[in-house]
Amino acid sequence: MTAPPATRLLGTDAAAIEAAAHCLAAGGLVAFPTETVYGLGADAADDRAIARLYEAKGRPAFNPLIAHVTDGAAARALARFDADAARLAAAFWPGPLTLVLPKEAGCPVAELATAGLDTVAVRVPRHAVAQNILAAFGKPIVAPSANRSGHVSPTSAAHVLADLRGRIDLIIDGGTAPVGIESSIVACLGEPTLLRPGGVPREAIERALGHPLAEPPRVVDGAPAAPGMLAAHYAPRTPLRLDVAGVAPGEALLAFGPELTAGADQAARVLNLSPRGDLVEAAANLFAHLRSLDGAGAARIVVMPVPRSGLGEAINDRLQRARRGATP
Repeated sequence: MTAPPATRLLGTDAAAIEAAAHCLAAGGLVAFPTETVYGLGADAADDRAIARLYEAKGRPAFNPLIAHVTDGAAARALARFDADAARLAAAFWPGPLTLVLPKEAGCPVAELATAGLDTVAVRVPRHAVAQNILAAFGKPIVAPSANRSGHVSPTSAAHVLADLRGRIDLIIDGGTAPVGIESSIVACLGEPTLLRPGGVPREAIERALGHPLAEPPRVVDGAPAAPGMLAAHYAPRTPLRLDVAGVAPGEALLAFGPELTAGADQAARVLNLSPRGDLVEAAANLFAHLRSLDGAGAARIVVMPVPRSGLGEAINDRLQRARRGATP
């Protein structure tokens, strides 16, 4: 990859938004905040820009990308909506839900971004900065998480800089991503199927549909069926141990709730996802806390149990993938 001479960091004023749009139009890579995590944006129709994005992230080219658009009308230019998809879009867009749908004839999203599949993943983000960039650019933007592939997802501009400084052109610093965990992904290709738990809890999606979601295959013809479905993902470098009942000396503790587990006083460092046991707060803190503990120099990060209901399903999904991907 020919790296840009420097990665610029800008705020969110009108000049910064215009700079982001011009950078994207020139084939550049722009990291920007969404309500879930920071995304690394490229023109969804530009194969060369998408190839640069894959290279900057070190991302497998068979892992498809999510196309971000301003609204439902723009999404319908990319994909075909059945009744279930229309119901979910009406309930959760703009917001942290991605729909995997059949491509519309003439869908402009590059084949490289869809990994050669006949489907496309689409989302309408809620974050004002993301919406402003999409409106200024005027076309779909593919935007996976703005981190090195497999690393912990970024919820701040500082996280993006730590992973991608010198590898991308521009970062728009919009503060901390409020949801802090990636979008839920639902495939509407017949029976609606939850491909990835995320920022919209399963229960809310099922209420909007009026029936349960189906469970997914992990791969399609040897490749992930949707973004974020690699078995080892979101990984720190420090090994993880989950659902612990105690902490050994020198381990770092990722806690949850008001009562700490045995041995917490001898941990190398302790961070609590939510001292009051709030899953929304826990989701927002997850990736930032993992990054902080990964830099603590501990032999291992140990994680207290997190309930699996609501957003807890997505939190546990990310922790399991982090455990599989961490350095042994």
